[in-house]
Amino acid sequence: MEKTLRMSLLYDFYGPLLTERQQDVYLMYFQEDLSLGEIGEQLDVSRQAIYDNLKRAEAILEGFEDKLGLISKFEERQEVYEDCLILLDKILSGDKEYLTLAGELKNKIEYVQATG
Repeated sequence: MEKTLRMSLLYDFYGPLLTERQQDVYLMYFQEDLSLGEIGEQLDVSRQAIYDNLKRAEAILEGFEDKLGLISKFEERQEVYEDCLILLDKILSGDKEYLTLAGELKNKIEYVQATG
């Protein structure tokens, strides 16, 4: 997964758990696309301090994901939803061979529900 996308997902799920300063730096870097130097100038700190802040925030967010797994569960659900939509299109088109696949998909959904 592209790093920027991964970092955006991490922030979407766990961002409020960061300190206000970490959130500000994170948003400036990943959403406003400011450089470390630009952020440092705005906050009147060194480029290194911004780098350290971002690395610390990244480690914190990854730690939350390691413990809670919300993103991986979200991605699993997204895959199941996509499979459901494809299958429903096939069933609605009248293709009978997809009834077996419907049973498999039902089992997959039940598994995700039970584990998620």
